Amino acid sequence: MKAPLIALAGIALTACVPTTEVARLQSNVGAAQPMAIYRPGAVDPLAPGRSNQEMVADFLELGFAMESGRAIPAFSRFDGPVTVVTRGALPATAVADLDRLIGRLNAEAAIDIARAPTAPEGANTITVEFLPRRQMQAVVPAAACFVVPNVTTWQDFVANRRSLSIDWTHVVQRTSAAVFIPDDTTPQEIRDCLHEEIGQALGPLNDLFRLADSIFNDDNFQTTLTGFDMLILRVWNAPELTPGMTREQVAARLPTLFNRLNPGGRGRGGTPAGETPRAWQLAIEQALSSDGGLMQRREGAEQALAMARAQGWTDTRLALSLMLNARLAPRDRGESALDQLLTAAEIYRRTPGGEVHAAHIDMHLAVQALATGQTQMALDLTEQARPYAERTENAAFLASLGFIRSEAETQLGNTAEGDRLRLDSMPAARYGFGSEAAAQARYEEIARIGNAAQRLARL
Repeated sequence: MKAPLIALAGIALTACVPTTEVARLQSNVGAAQPMAIYRPGAVDPLAPGRSNQEMVADFLELGFAMESGRAIPAFSRFDGPVTVVTRGALPATAVADLDRLIGRLNAEAAIDIARAPTAPEGANTITVEFLPRRQMQAVVPAAACFVVPNVTTWQDFVANRRSLSIDWTHVVQRTSAAVFIPDDTTPQEIRDCLHEEIGQALGPLNDLFRLADSIFNDDNFQTTLTGFDMLILRVWNAPELTPGMTREQVAARLPTLFNRLNPGGRGRGGTPAGETPRAWQLAIEQALSSDGGLMQRREGAEQALAMARAQGWTDTRLALSLMLNARLAPRDRGESALDQLLTAAEIYRRTPGGEVHAAHIDMHLAVQALATGQTQMALDLTEQARPYAERTENAAFLASLGFIRSEAETQLGNTAEGDRLRLDSMPAARYGFGSEAAAQARYEEIARIGNAAQRLARL
């Protein structure tokens, strides 16, 4: 969709709205209201949408390599029921989120997994240990959370961190794994870590940027296990596969397995994407890195886009390269950045799972529309994006959309509706951003953009 937006305005969500405006909103809708809790609706993940031929290729690429590119020589997994136990100070939302995840793994991936206070002797065990981020990152500086085989406590991991026993490439029969998650981060990040790390403990260990419909993807657009992921996990734990199989042995059984478990993927068109050069992945990682400065990130995005075009890609690898270039573009490249964003959105909309990425682009464009006084366009774009925020249970995304809608309605003179939208978005904002103060700060960033647009309109 070629929207009639002006060039990207270079808007950053920073700074604050005037104190008097915040006070008015708090007095009208905030101060006397009880603090609501974010609760996602019924589980409704996007279903896998690709051919079984593609699923086979994805399974093999996910299953027989690490994120670093190191090969995994043999298929590995737990055999039999798995018990999940927790250690450390449990954050307030963690148990409910963990139980929701376990329920999904039972129902959607047919995995025999349950939570218990302690693991029976000799049981297959996944331990989820919560500890301060500072303690975690003193040992593993770059990790937000991670999973390790053959240990059950943080002390075990620290004592064995140079041992081959915790090297996934040496694991064949999984019997125990530990997931380490910071206890002092946002509820949403804790939930996201539970999904990705327990998913990896039960299944593949690789992440692929090209998988728009998977949590096994370091671009972090998918925040909970998707229909694609649950199908991968169901096949991973099917009785036809056994620990110790080679890649060739697994590949021989996968077509029959996917045809049985995913009949909708039979005979569907689609060509496997093929291997992705490591150099492109490294360029994307550079563009996404929070450690690199803006120039270094921009250089990574430009390299990734040049490689994507040289490869002749027309899939999500090109879309991600375009989107990162647009988001990191200097102000004087606003027109080309807008074209890149719209092209990326078109690619994502025709890709299974890419609707979520397109929805994030819609949110970014809605901010630009709000900044330039195009309030109805901001409302239309956020309404288009909202179902995907809800289905992926991305509370931070959902709250941001609500805040944009709130400010757009306020700009249109619908103050009561704007106030209602702001109030209704606060539970998701607290869950997604971590606190009342952080939720309010996010709202203020967006309100500042709306106020600036109103001031420009009066000039």
